[in-house]
Amino acid sequence: MPVQARNTRQKDAIRSAFMKADRPLSHDEALTLAQAEVDGLSLATVYRNVTTLLEEKWLTAVEVPGDTTRYELAGKAHHHHFQCNECGKLFELEGCGMQAGPKLPQGFRSTGHEFFVYGFCDACT
Repeated sequence: MPVQARNTRQKDAIRSAFMKADRPLSHDEALTLAQAEVDGLSLATVYRNVTTLLEEKWLTAVEVPGDTTRYELAGKAHHHHFQCNECGKLFELEGCGMQAGPKLPQGFRSTGHEFFVYGFCDACT
């Protein structure tokens, strides 16, 4: 059984950054938000703690086509994402309009899908 990593001020600040942002964050975004609580926090510390939070299944990775991976709180219902063309921030879209899915060729079976929407967020319009 793996040993759970201990909680630190840095890890608490990184967790808080994800909870307050309420959207998927890159390592850099998490660093900027967490530094508001812990002065001097380093990017290496964010990388290390994000890895631990992934192992603990507190975070999950969001693979962004053609961009860096983002991370969000784990355990959410199936949903999709919107990426702003201007600022690059990633936002969660509630639900899924593709429940029926595309018509597949005979004999094919789908195991999942990805769907990203691109445009401009309210801060960039």
